[in-house]
Amino acid sequence: MKPRTLNNASIVIVEDHPMFREHLAGLIGKAADLDVVGEADNIKEGFALIKRIKPDVAIVDISLKGSNGLELLKDLRAHGIDVRVLVLSMHDESLYAERALRAGARGYITKHEASAKVMTAIRHVLAGEVFLNSRFMSLIMTKVMGGGNVSTDPIERLADRELEVFELIGRGLTTREIGEQLHLGTTTVDTYKARIKEKLQLGNIARLRSEASRWVQQQE
Repeated sequence: MKPRTLNNASIVIVEDHPMFREHLAGLIGKAADLDVVGEADNIKEGFALIKRIKPDVAIVDISLKGSNGLELLKDLRAHGIDVRVLVLSMHDESLYAERALRAGARGYITKHEASAKVMTAIRHVLAGEVFLNSRFMSLIMTKVMGGGNVSTDPIERLADRELEVFELIGRGLTTREIGEQLHLGTTTVDTYKARIKEKLQLGNIARLRSEASRWVQQQE
C-alpha cells in the first residue's frame, strides 16, 4: 500500500484470495485520489477494520473465510456502521446482487469485469450512487415496478444462510465442517439441509450433494 495522502478517499478491501487482493490493491493504488488503507480476509477482521478505520468505501467479496460476505454487510448494518460497500464477486448478479443490496451494499460487480469497470464501480459508490451492471439494473427496476416475471431458478428460493450452506455442500464439506466454518451446531446445519432439499425438491442427501456440486462448478 502507498502512504495515505490527506484528502484522498480511503478504501478497505475484504477479500480472501491473496493474489486477487494484491491485484485489486495495486489497481486502486495507481489512482492519485484513492488510498487502500486496510485489508482483511475474513468477516471478523473485516468488521473490526471497517469499524476502526471508517473508510469511505469497503470492497467486500461474497465468499470469505468462515462465512458469507452478506453476513458482514448485515453485521455492519446491525451495529449502525455507515459505510458504502461495493460487493465484488465471482457469482453472477442474478443470484447475489439483489441479496447484497437488501443487506446494505451500494454496488455489485463480478470479478469477470475489466479493471476499468471495477474502478468505475468504485467511483460510483464513492459518489453515493448505486452501481449495477446495466442489464441487471433494468431487471431490478422492472421487478420493483411490478412488471417482472417471477424467477424460475429454484436456487433463488433459498434464504441467504441456506444458499451459503448449499454452496459449502457443493464444495464437498461435511456437516461438521460446515458447522465449524459457519459457527453452527450440526443439528442446525442438518435443519438447513432439510429446508434446502424441500425447496429444491430433492429426494435425498445424495441428490442434494450432486446438485450443489453441479451448481458450484457452474459458478466457477
